[in-house]
Amino acid sequence: MDFDYESDESDDELEPDGDTGRCEDDKRARSFPAFGPGRRIGKKFADTWWGNAWIEAMERTALDPEQLKKGRRYAFAGQVGAITVSPGRISAPVHDGDQYTPHETVVRVGTLAEAEWDRLLDTVAAKAGHIAALLDRDMPHDLVNTADDAGVRLLPSFGDLEPECDCPSWDHPCRHAAALSYQASWLLDRDPFVLLLLRGRGEAELIEELRQRNSRRSIAVADDDALAGTPAVEAYAAPPVPLPEPPRPVSGEPMALAPLLAEHEAAGIDTEALGVLAADAAARARHLLAATSDEVLAPEPDAWQDAVRLAARMPRSRAAKRLGEASGRAAELPRAIKAWEYAGAAGVYVVDAVFSPPKELITRATDALREAGEGDGVPPEVKSWRNRWTIGRDVQVRYGQDGRWYPFRKRSGEWWPAGPPSLDPADALLDLPRD
Repeated sequence: MDFDYESDESDDELEPDGDTGRCEDDKRARSFPAFGPGRRIGKKFADTWWGNAWIEAMERTALDPEQLKKGRRYAFAGQVGAITVSPGRISAPVHDGDQYTPHETVVRVGTLAEAEWDRLLDTVAAKAGHIAALLDRDMPHDLVNTADDAGVRLLPSFGDLEPECDCPSWDHPCRHAAALSYQASWLLDRDPFVLLLLRGRGEAELIEELRQRNSRRSIAVADDDALAGTPAVEAYAAPPVPLPEPPRPVSGEPMALAPLLAEHEAAGIDTEALGVLAADAAARARHLLAATSDEVLAPEPDAWQDAVRLAARMPRSRAAKRLGEASGRAAELPRAIKAWEYAGAAGVYVVDAVFSPPKELITRATDALREAGEGDGVPPEVKSWRNRWTIGRDVQVRYGQDGRWYPFRKRSGEWWPAGPPSLDPADALLDLPRD
């Protein structure tokens, strides 16, 4: 199968200026106009998971959170000039608010070796879905995982980004490099080929190399008699094969559950609970038959979570009351059922979980929650304790072990789950339903 590739790289690519001394990297460089001010504060910086992975790689090496905060303000205010991307570096002039002359700022990242590019392109060309995703300006997790399997790391991680700036600051990164890094995530959101250019190859040459690999593969398949198959003309000319006879109707009466339950009720068994258990077993069996291997291997809920799961199927029944009594946590059951309805076992876990996240996560979450409330006038009071952030007096956001943020609201002196989880603390707060 052949693929047609198109590229719009020429629209952004810098033209050579006739200087024969320019290096190949200069010819590959792409320039992007400056982002203007006015992007909404309160949401996460990048819109894609790979854009946020870039930001995380920069923030994890930061020595001073205050420089990151200033960098975010510079990025939002549009104080970063036109950005130039070339293999191994991304650069831009960054203005301080009170200075006319900008600082020349660069963020460097390592390029891939020739052997790494060969392995990466071989694996990408082998899957048409990866090619289609890149052309659609998407970077699926599976593509990055495929690169990892080939021993090639596409996304930068801890320590991979090296900021440089001509300002006198010794911070790593300084506020100018942080602002450039934040805006770079917006470029990556729009076009994952920007990341591939940083790693050493431009879009046009990548597409050409993928086309050549695809052509070689098509020729090899055509020459292989074992894989030649049937020509399409012959396949379409063959008469259709008749369909098999429809299955015969099921004979016999369907199993009636009521009489069986009546027999058990006479023996002193709670037939309502037995009926729910039977329906639950059938539903779980149907789910397992249709589930993927990852879902089948997913860990089972613990005894309390399983009791909540069953009670959620019949919250106002005698059986639910008995489940609460048997667990010894009857008073907590209604709140746990609400958590299950929003997020399943993970939601039930967060109701009780108390642990200490990394310090840098605590700082980022606190800043994001404060910024999310700035649009309402006076920024809200944000207090953090372990994995819980309280905003004002009656709203709380909790961080779960699964990396998601769970909104809570205080009712009658207790914190109740108030909505589905989000991947960003500010999103959990902004999506919180109003009473």
